[in-house]
Amino acid sequence: MSTTTTGPSAPADQPGDGPDRVVPSWTDPVVAQASELVGGPWGRHAVTGRALFWTPLRVCLLFTVVVLGLAWAKQAPCADGDWSGSKQYTHFCYSDAVPLFGLHGLETGQVPYLDSAVEYPVLTGGFMQVAAVIASSWDRLAASAGPLPSAVPVETYYVVTALLLSMCTLLVIRGVVALAGRRPWDAAMVALSPLLFVHAFTNWDVMAIALATLGMWAWAREHPVAAGLLLGLGTAAKLYPVLILGVLFVLCLRAGRLGPWLRAALAAALAWLVVNVPVAVLAPDNWARFFSLSDTRPANPESIWAMLLALTDDHLLDGPLAEGQAPSVLNTTVAVLLVLAATGVAWLTLAAPVRPRVPQVAFLMVAAFLLLNKVWSPQYSLWLLPLAVLARPGWRSLLAWQATEVLVWGLTMLHYLGTDNRGVDVRWFYTAVTVRDAAVVVLMALVVRSIWLPDTDRVRLSWPGTDDPAGGVLDHAPDVVTLRREPIRRPAHLAAG
Repeated sequence: MSTTTTGPSAPADQPGDGPDRVVPSWTDPVVAQASELVGGPWGRHAVTGRALFWTPLRVCLLFTVVVLGLAWAKQAPCADGDWSGSKQYTHFCYSDAVPLFGLHGLETGQVPYLDSAVEYPVLTGGFMQVAAVIASSWDRLAASAGPLPSAVPVETYYVVTALLLSMCTLLVIRGVVALAGRRPWDAAMVALSPLLFVHAFTNWDVMAIALATLGMWAWAREHPVAAGLLLGLGTAAKLYPVLILGVLFVLCLRAGRLGPWLRAALAAALAWLVVNVPVAVLAPDNWARFFSLSDTRPANPESIWAMLLALTDDHLLDGPLAEGQAPSVLNTTVAVLLVLAATGVAWLTLAAPVRPRVPQVAFLMVAAFLLLNKVWSPQYSLWLLPLAVLARPGWRSLLAWQATEVLVWGLTMLHYLGTDNRGVDVRWFYTAVTVRDAAVVVLMALVVRSIWLPDTDRVRLSWPGTDDPAGGVLDHAPDVVTLRREPIRRPAHLAAG
């Protein structure tokens, strides 16, 4: 642990000349300006790395607890299930957990898939069941022991769900701190995220995000089997973690490290099968509900396809559809565009002057999936949050993007409220979605720029010799397969590792 010998205007050139980690108030103008509230940027002779308790991880966990507490306060008006007067829209506290508690019979002890069809992947249904069992056990205990607080069943269930999701969020922060390497304070961008405040309890996505983040951490620690198991479980909760596995394939192809990827892929497949096969055997029709719904559901209101259909009065692609009819033309169009997007990301990965970092490619792939897919539920944007922070850490651009996400959520609620109830017209809603999509595209362009011009990559420039803190076996690996004709010359700051 060394004492700082350089000032805010001159970050250390060598690890031994300054702090053992990147100091945000020296490198980020937003943090530098915010630090004026507590006396200014970290001092020239200040010491880092010697705190006995308030480490970056614990501070970021504290930030997370505060934000989650505020998020719960926002959600509290909807927790008891009394949504009279469209409270879920007027108070911006809608959550899928409340209506689905009764819709799927969790209140009466029904088991997802076995007793009712659930429109989510199996592990998400399992999460719902675990929360219901804990909640019902608490309700029975509270009924028999007077001093314990009690509530209506749906509220107990929602409280338990929020607590479990909060635990998952803390795991996300732990993973991001580890994946950030010498930049542990980047995790504060997740912990203090407006997007987290808005959507932490909207759905069960944080569980899949935790599994995906921990899977990336296991990969970074060179444990491909554990990484595969976690990514497989994440895919059993939400689909997107499988995209990260595809990203790792292309990066491992470039580095000639397909052995670890193959072990990770086999472990992922095993984990997915272990979770899904028993349910598929016991309740095949209900298990298939997620896949059939994915095929037959129309374009989600927050997708670009819904806007295009609205502009053409539903005459684009499939045209008007009968009830329950699958939008086959839309499905095919989306599939083709997603394949093209994946091909483009793979080409960029193999043609870049320096092998991109895992979070950079993962962010591009997941963002392209969301932009082109026919479903983009508002809380899906949480998928991007850890990846965006790790791909291109910077408070200004990330806060600007998240401001558009908050705008989308607010206008979504007001749109669903209806103009007759002082809501907003659909045009305002589509305007917000368009602005959000544009913000995501700008972020993607910034990440592409940092890939194509590695000398602009903030992570690699932040510490001498840094290549890819999340790379695991890929970190500092030489190139084997590339699409570049000229020889690869690694920048000098990458050769120091």
